[in-house]
Amino acid sequence: MTVLELPAIGPVPFLGMLLADLGAEVVRIQKPAAKRSSLDEVFIAGPLGRGRRHLELDLHAHGAGDVVLRLAERSDVLIEGFRPGVAERLGIGPDEALSRNPRLVYGRLTGWGQDGPLARTAGHDITYLAISGLLHGIGTRQGPPTPPVNYLADFAGGSLFLGMGLLAAVLHARTSGAGQVIDAAMVEGAAYLGTMTRTLLGSGSWRDERGSNLLDGGSPNYRCYECADGRWVAMGALEPQFWQTFCEAIGSDPTQVPSPYDRGQSDAVESWLTGTFRSRTRDEWAELFAPLDACVAPVLSLTEAPEHPHNVARQAYTEFEDTLVALPAPRFSGTPTTLAAGGNAAADGPEILRQLGYDETGLAALRASGAIT
Repeated sequence: MTVLELPAIGPVPFLGMLLADLGAEVVRIQKPAAKRSSLDEVFIAGPLGRGRRHLELDLHAHGAGDVVLRLAERSDVLIEGFRPGVAERLGIGPDEALSRNPRLVYGRLTGWGQDGPLARTAGHDITYLAISGLLHGIGTRQGPPTPPVNYLADFAGGSLFLGMGLLAAVLHARTSGAGQVIDAAMVEGAAYLGTMTRTLLGSGSWRDERGSNLLDGGSPNYRCYECADGRWVAMGALEPQFWQTFCEAIGSDPTQVPSPYDRGQSDAVESWLTGTFRSRTRDEWAELFAPLDACVAPVLSLTEAPEHPHNVARQAYTEFEDTLVALPAPRFSGTPTTLAAGGNAAADGPEILRQLGYDETGLAALRASGAIT
């Protein structure tokens, strides 16, 4: 599969990286160096920029649109993250691209979608989550809603949902010969992730209050507890068999301690677990529970996680340009993935343009307009 990735930060380059890791041939257009911000560089250099051939191109310059459309002619997929209407103003919108390549899948990734009252306004993961209803339920009962970094809307609700849609649309295009446009809105992807909790809410099994439910910290046997060294463990002993294993491992009779299955005893269970976990360090608890089915695990930092024995055994992390990164997921038995190598804009650009049919006269015209340097 061949992919054309237009300039963006966040979920679009993350998706480009993912598709490259899965074996796609990705050409990434990026802003000229003089117009890039420090945040742009995060998504170009290093792990997030790996796996592509790079072409520096000023999309606002004369002739740049033709370069994009020539690339679109040779691609199965185009992905962009502009605000609605920007691609059209640049002359590289879906109508122009699909007229050149009717089999093209044109993926559009925005926070709010291509239409609606918020479509042309700015936003971030936290605001998309806020409108989706998910942010309301994340955090402690007494505290404010807490943004889960930008994992949920940007990358889960955005990159992964668009990626799934692209693959489905490519399969459709290969059988029908017809491409299409995919309107992926992070707010809608995030909302879709909440299907289970909405189902529980509708059945009366979920309270629309933060920190008041089985899986949001409202249950004392499904939350994090501080240890003697100030670090934390995560406890998920929801089912009775896991709770029994937990109690037995610490030398307690489950019939003689407060029950997490009686809501009236929740405060007592929390108090007992708080005191229990503060009696040992995090790593002491981790060693005790590692071989047991008690659903207790140490809360590891980003720097600690690659050294966990399970992650080491699975070879889940590797070093890429002096940075530890997670290896591609999931794993395939017949077509194993590899960490895609990095690209080099200075080396890739001229070759890409020559492959598109630009001769020296054409390249000179692009330089004169400022489209390329």
